[in-house]
Amino acid sequence: MSDLQIRQRDRKSLRQGYSPAVRKFEIASIAAYAVVMAWLVAHLAPRALDKPFLAMSALMLGFVAADFVSGFVHWAADTWGAPEWPVVGKALIRPFREHHVDQKEITRHDFIETNGNNCFISVPAAVVAALLPVHGAIGLFAGVTIFSLCLAILGTNQFHKWAHMDAPPRAVRLLQRAGLVLPPEHHVVHHTAPYAKYYCITVGWLNEALFRLRFFQTLEKLISRTTGLIPREDDIGKHAAVVVALQPPPPLPELPRIVLPSMELPLELPDVTGQQATKPD
Repeated sequence: MSDLQIRQRDRKSLRQGYSPAVRKFEIASIAAYAVVMAWLVAHLAPRALDKPFLAMSALMLGFVAADFVSGFVHWAADTWGAPEWPVVGKALIRPFREHHVDQKEITRHDFIETNGNNCFISVPAAVVAALLPVHGAIGLFAGVTIFSLCLAILGTNQFHKWAHMDAPPRAVRLLQRAGLVLPPEHHVVHHTAPYAKYYCITVGWLNEALFRLRFFQTLEKLISRTTGLIPREDDIGKHAAVVVALQPPPPLPELPRIVLPSMELPLELPDVTGQQATKPD
Protein backbone atom coordinates (compact mmCIF):
# COMPACT_ATOMS: atom_id res chain seq x y z
CA MET A 1 0.00 0.00 0.00
CA SER A 2 2.92 2.37 0.62
CA ASP A 3 3.84 2.33 -3.10
CA LEU A 4 0.37 3.20 -4.40
CA GLN A 5 1.16 6.88 -5.03
CA ILE A 6 -2.48 7.80 -4.58
CA ARG A 7 -3.51 10.97 -6.43
CA GLN A 8 -6.92 12.29 -5.40
CA ARG A 9 -8.87 15.32 -6.56
CA ASP A 10 -8.63 18.64 -4.79
CA ARG A 11 -11.09 18.94 -1.91
CA LYS A 12 -12.08 22.51 -2.73
CA SER A 13 -12.87 21.73 -6.36
CA LEU A 14 -15.02 18.79 -5.31
CA ARG A 15 -16.82 21.00 -2.79
CA GLN A 16 -17.50 23.58 -5.49
CA GLY A 17 -19.25 20.85 -7.49
CA TYR A 18 -22.17 21.15 -5.08
CA SER A 19 -23.94 23.73 -7.19
CA PRO A 20 -27.34 25.42 -6.74
CA ALA A 21 -28.66 23.13 -9.50
CA VAL A 22 -27.65 20.04 -7.50
CA ARG A 23 -29.29 21.56 -4.42
CA LYS A 24 -32.57 22.07 -6.27
CA PHE A 25 -32.35 18.52 -7.63
CA GLU A 26 -31.98 17.15 -4.09
CA ILE A 27 -34.93 19.19 -2.81
CA ALA A 28 -37.08 17.88 -5.67
CA SER A 29 -35.94 14.32 -4.91
CA ILE A 30 -36.90 14.61 -1.23
CA ALA A 31 -40.31 16.04 -2.15
CA ALA A 32 -40.95 13.26 -4.68
CA TYR A 33 -39.82 10.66 -2.14
CA ALA A 34 -42.24 11.97 0.51
CA VAL A 35 -45.19 11.91 -1.91
CA VAL A 36 -44.45 8.44 -3.28
CA MET A 37 -43.80 6.92 0.16
CA ALA A 38 -47.10 8.35 1.47
CA TRP A 39 -48.86 6.80 -1.53
CA LEU A 40 -47.10 3.49 -0.81
CA VAL A 41 -48.12 3.50 2.88
CA ALA A 42 -51.76 4.13 1.96
CA HIS A 43 -51.53 1.29 -0.56
CA LEU A 44 -49.98 -1.23 1.84
CA ALA A 45 -51.34 -0.39 5.29
CA PRO A 46 -54.81 -2.03 5.11
CA ARG A 47 -53.47 -5.36 3.88
CA ALA A 48 -50.39 -5.27 6.15
CA LEU A 49 -52.61 -4.84 9.22
CA ASP A 50 -54.51 -7.97 8.19
CA LYS A 51 -51.25 -10.00 7.99
CA PRO A 52 -48.91 -8.50 10.61
CA PHE A 53 -46.45 -11.41 10.80
CA LEU A 54 -45.98 -11.48 7.05
CA ALA A 55 -45.47 -7.72 7.06
CA MET A 56 -42.93 -7.89 9.91
CA SER A 57 -40.86 -10.53 8.13
CA ALA A 58 -40.90 -8.39 4.96
CA LEU A 59 -39.77 -5.35 6.96
CA MET A 60 -36.79 -7.30 8.30
CA LEU A 61 -35.85 -8.56 4.84
CA GLY A 62 -36.05 -5.05 3.41
CA PHE A 63 -33.72 -3.73 6.10
CA VAL A 64 -31.08 -6.35 5.25
CA ALA A 65 -31.61 -5.73 1.53
CA ALA A 66 -30.94 -2.02 2.12
CA ASP A 67 -27.51 -2.90 3.49
CA PHE A 68 -26.72 -4.71 0.24
CA VAL A 69 -28.11 -1.91 -1.94
CA SER A 70 -26.12 0.68 -0.01
CA GLY A 71 -22.98 -1.37 -0.59
CA PHE A 72 -23.66 -1.84 -4.28
CA VAL A 73 -24.35 1.86 -4.91
CA HIS A 74 -21.37 2.87 -2.77
CA TRP A 75 -19.10 0.46 -4.66
CA ALA A 76 -20.36 1.70 -8.04
CA ALA A 77 -19.89 5.38 -7.12
CA ASP A 78 -16.43 4.75 -5.64
CA THR A 79 -15.19 2.58 -8.48
CA TRP A 80 -16.55 3.87 -11.77
CA GLY A 81 -17.37 7.16 -13.46
CA ALA A 82 -16.39 10.75 -12.73
CA PRO A 83 -17.92 13.72 -10.88
CA GLU A 84 -18.29 15.60 -14.18
CA TRP A 85 -20.94 13.19 -15.45
CA PRO A 86 -24.34 14.89 -15.77
CA VAL A 87 -26.86 14.24 -12.98
CA VAL A 88 -25.38 10.95 -11.65
CA GLY A 89 -21.84 12.30 -11.52
CA LYS A 90 -22.70 15.59 -9.85
CA ALA A 91 -25.38 14.30 -7.48
CA LEU A 92 -24.05 10.83 -6.59
CA ILE A 93 -20.41 10.24 -7.57
CA ARG A 94 -19.04 13.63 -6.44
CA PRO A 95 -20.07 13.25 -2.76
CA PHE A 96 -18.33 9.87 -2.48
CA ARG A 97 -15.11 11.20 -4.03
CA GLU A 98 -15.24 14.21 -1.72
CA HIS A 99 -15.81 11.89 1.23
CA HIS A 100 -12.57 10.01 0.58
CA VAL A 101 -10.61 13.28 0.53
CA ASP A 102 -12.33 14.76 3.60
CA GLN A 103 -14.11 12.22 5.82
CA LYS A 104 -15.58 14.89 8.08
CA GLU A 105 -17.27 16.81 5.27
CA ILE A 106 -20.37 14.62 5.57
CA THR A 107 -20.80 15.75 9.19
CA ARG A 108 -21.22 19.33 7.94
CA HIS A 109 -24.02 18.45 5.52
CA ASP A 110 -27.56 19.48 6.36
CA PHE A 111 -30.58 17.20 5.96
CA ILE A 112 -31.07 18.02 2.27
CA GLU A 113 -27.48 17.42 1.20
CA THR A 114 -27.22 14.30 3.37
CA ASN A 115 -30.37 12.58 2.12
CA GLY A 116 -31.29 14.07 -1.25
CA ASN A 117 -29.41 11.62 -3.46
CA ASN A 118 -30.72 8.59 -1.55
CA CYS A 119 -34.27 9.82 -2.05
CA PHE A 120 -33.57 10.09 -5.78
CA ILE A 121 -32.44 6.44 -5.85
CA SER A 122 -35.47 5.23 -3.88
CA VAL A 123 -38.28 6.92 -5.80
CA PRO A 124 -38.42 4.50 -8.79
CA ALA A 125 -38.51 1.44 -6.51
CA ALA A 126 -41.25 2.97 -4.36
CA VAL A 127 -43.34 3.74 -7.45
CA VAL A 128 -43.05 0.11 -8.59
CA ALA A 129 -44.14 -1.10 -5.14
CA ALA A 130 -47.12 1.25 -5.10
CA LEU A 131 -48.29 -0.21 -8.42
CA LEU A 132 -48.04 -3.83 -7.28
CA PRO A 133 -51.28 -5.69 -6.50
CA VAL A 134 -51.22 -6.57 -2.79
CA HIS A 135 -54.30 -8.77 -2.48
CA GLY A 136 -52.19 -11.93 -2.36
CA ALA A 137 -49.45 -12.83 0.09
CA ILE A 138 -46.67 -12.61 -2.52
CA GLY A 139 -47.64 -9.13 -3.68
CA LEU A 140 -48.01 -7.88 -0.12
CA PHE A 141 -44.68 -9.36 0.92
CA ALA A 142 -42.92 -7.80 -2.08
CA GLY A 143 -44.55 -4.41 -1.50
CA VAL A 144 -43.67 -4.25 2.20
CA THR A 145 -40.12 -5.43 1.48
CA ILE A 146 -39.61 -2.60 -1.03
CA PHE A 147 -41.16 -0.11 1.40
CA SER A 148 -38.75 -1.22 4.14
CA LEU A 149 -35.86 -1.09 1.66
CA CYS A 150 -36.68 2.50 0.63
CA LEU A 151 -37.17 3.58 4.23
CA ALA A 152 -33.81 2.12 5.30
CA ILE A 153 -32.09 3.63 2.26
CA LEU A 154 -33.38 7.03 3.40
CA GLY A 155 -31.66 6.45 6.75
CA THR A 156 -28.44 5.10 5.25
CA ASN A 157 -26.64 8.40 4.71
CA GLN A 158 -27.77 9.57 8.14
CA PHE A 159 -26.27 6.40 9.68
CA HIS A 160 -23.15 7.03 7.61
CA LYS A 161 -22.98 10.61 8.85
CA TRP A 162 -23.29 9.49 12.48
CA ALA A 163 -20.44 7.00 11.96
CA HIS A 164 -18.13 9.94 11.14
CA MET A 165 -19.22 12.20 13.98
CA ASP A 166 -16.79 12.63 16.89
CA ALA A 167 -19.62 12.80 19.41
CA PRO A 168 -22.93 11.42 18.07
CA PRO A 169 -26.01 11.63 20.28
CA ARG A 170 -26.08 9.12 23.14
CA ALA A 171 -29.06 7.23 21.70
CA VAL A 172 -27.22 6.90 18.38
CA ARG A 173 -24.13 5.58 20.11
CA LEU A 174 -26.24 2.92 21.80
CA LEU A 175 -27.63 1.87 18.42
CA GLN A 176 -24.10 1.76 17.01
CA ARG A 177 -22.88 -0.42 19.86
CA ALA A 178 -25.86 -2.74 19.34
CA GLY A 179 -24.99 -2.99 15.63
CA LEU A 180 -28.38 -1.65 14.54
CA VAL A 181 -26.83 1.27 12.63
CA LEU A 182 -23.37 1.55 11.06
CA PRO A 183 -20.70 1.49 13.82
CA PRO A 184 -17.70 3.82 13.32
CA GLU A 185 -15.25 1.09 14.34
CA HIS A 186 -16.58 -1.07 11.52
CA HIS A 187 -16.73 1.66 8.89
CA VAL A 188 -13.12 2.73 9.45
CA VAL A 189 -12.09 -0.41 7.54
CA HIS A 190 -13.48 1.11 4.34
CA HIS A 191 -11.48 4.30 4.81
CA THR A 192 -8.17 2.47 4.68
CA ALA A 193 -6.52 3.16 1.31
CA PRO A 194 -7.32 2.19 -1.42
CA TYR A 195 -10.96 2.23 -0.20
CA ALA A 196 -11.73 -1.08 -1.87
CA LYS A 197 -13.77 -3.06 0.66
CA TYR A 198 -16.57 -2.86 3.25
CA TYR A 199 -18.91 -0.75 1.12
CA CYS A 200 -22.19 -1.49 2.94
CA ILE A 201 -23.09 1.54 5.06
CA THR A 202 -26.61 0.95 6.39
CA VAL A 203 -25.54 -1.42 9.16
CA GLY A 204 -22.54 -3.19 7.62
CA TRP A 205 -23.87 -6.67 8.37
CA LEU A 206 -23.09 -7.95 4.86
CA ASN A 207 -19.57 -6.53 4.51
CA GLU A 208 -17.66 -9.54 5.78
CA ALA A 209 -19.79 -12.01 3.81
CA LEU A 210 -19.39 -10.07 0.53
CA PHE A 211 -15.66 -9.75 1.18
CA ARG A 212 -15.28 -13.50 1.75
CA LEU A 213 -17.27 -14.21 -1.42
CA ARG A 214 -15.09 -11.74 -3.43
CA PHE A 215 -18.36 -10.29 -4.72
CA PHE A 216 -17.21 -6.80 -5.70
CA GLN A 217 -13.72 -7.92 -6.74
CA THR A 218 -15.26 -10.40 -9.18
CA LEU A 219 -17.58 -7.74 -10.61
CA GLU A 220 -14.63 -5.41 -11.13
CA LYS A 221 -12.67 -8.03 -13.05
CA LEU A 222 -15.67 -8.87 -15.25
CA ILE A 223 -16.31 -5.21 -16.07
CA SER A 224 -12.63 -4.51 -16.72
CA ARG A 225 -12.29 -7.48 -19.09
CA THR A 226 -15.46 -6.45 -20.93
CA THR A 227 -14.87 -2.70 -21.19
CA GLY A 228 -11.15 -2.16 -20.54
CA LEU A 229 -11.97 0.34 -17.79
CA ILE A 230 -9.72 0.54 -14.72
CA PRO A 231 -11.60 0.51 -11.41
CA ARG A 232 -11.05 3.54 -9.14
CA GLU A 233 -8.93 5.35 -11.76
CA ASP A 234 -10.70 8.66 -11.20
CA ASP A 235 -10.71 8.32 -7.42
CA ILE A 236 -7.09 7.40 -6.57
CA GLY A 237 -5.22 8.05 -9.84
CA LYS A 238 -4.29 5.73 -12.72
CA HIS A 239 -1.03 4.42 -11.24
CA ALA A 240 -2.60 3.45 -7.92
CA ALA A 241 -5.67 2.02 -9.64
CA VAL A 242 -3.55 -0.21 -11.88
CA VAL A 243 -1.49 -1.44 -8.91
CA VAL A 244 -4.65 -2.32 -6.98
CA ALA A 245 -6.30 -3.96 -9.99
CA LEU A 246 -3.26 -6.20 -10.61
CA GLN A 247 -2.96 -7.32 -7.01
CA PRO A 248 -4.04 -10.89 -6.27
CA PRO A 249 -7.09 -11.16 -4.04
CA PRO A 250 -6.22 -11.11 -0.33
CA PRO A 251 -6.18 -14.50 1.38
CA LEU A 252 -9.36 -15.52 3.08
CA PRO A 253 -9.14 -15.40 6.86
CA GLU A 254 -9.09 -18.78 8.51
CA LEU A 255 -12.40 -19.90 9.86
CA PRO A 256 -12.41 -20.78 13.55
CA ARG A 257 -12.08 -24.46 14.28
CA ILE A 258 -15.00 -26.08 16.03
CA VAL A 259 -13.87 -28.45 18.77
CA LEU A 260 -16.60 -30.61 20.22
CA PRO A 261 -16.29 -31.45 23.91
CA SER A 262 -15.35 -35.08 24.59
CA MET A 263 -17.84 -37.30 26.36
CA GLU A 264 -16.44 -39.66 28.97
CA LEU A 265 -18.41 -42.87 29.22
CA PRO A 266 -18.35 -44.99 32.40
CA LEU A 267 -15.69 -47.71 32.32
CA GLU A 268 -18.06 -50.47 33.48
CA LEU A 269 -21.26 -50.75 31.54
CA PRO A 270 -24.08 -53.01 32.69
CA ASP A 271 -24.35 -56.30 30.76
CA VAL A 272 -27.72 -56.26 29.11
CA THR A 273 -27.02 -58.82 26.37
CA GLY A 274 -28.11 -61.81 28.43
CA GLN A 275 -31.33 -60.29 29.71
CA GLN A 276 -34.54 -61.62 28.19
CA ALA A 277 -36.98 -59.18 26.83
CA THR A 278 -40.16 -59.03 28.85
CA LYS A 279 -43.50 -58.80 27.24
CA PRO A 280 -45.69 -55.93 28.35
CA ASP A 281 -48.70 -56.92 30.36
